[in-house]
Amino acid sequence: MKLSVSVYLILCVASSIIMVMATVQRARFLLGTNDYYVRVINGFTDNSSVPLVIWCSSEEMDLGGRALQEHDDFSWVMRPSFWSSNRMKCTMKWDSTRKSFEAFKASRDTERCGIHRTCSWMVTQDGFYFSNDEVNWRKDFLW
Repeated sequence: MKLSVSVYLILCVASSIIMVMATVQRARFLLGTNDYYVRVINGFTDNSSVPLVIWCSSEEMDLGGRALQEHDDFSWVMRPSFWSSNRMKCTMKWDSTRKSFEAFKASRDTERCGIHRTCSWMVTQDGFYFSNDEVNWRKDFLW
């Protein structure tokens, strides 16, 4: 008898926690306070003959691929939630060079994307640069 009461109480507490989390997530979605704007820019100076190819996906969705000419960009909105992986991985291909990276990772980017929630990447011949204002760029890694 005591065991069934304990199990019942545990289930009640667990379901209450899940309902609160779902309510908070729904409120964030409705208020639009949880959107992050992610943008990947082709910053190559001379790749007119060979485009920069990008393909982005997460566990929940596949954004597909694009061929970016000079200064073209690929952008999307991320809405981190308790229910999703909160990551978007992109694979870049330029000529015969290929590199995969996490274009958005909530645990890393919620603070670093700044108050405007802008997470921009510029891909150039010498590496991948990050900015939260598209003015000040910091190199994150090489090809």
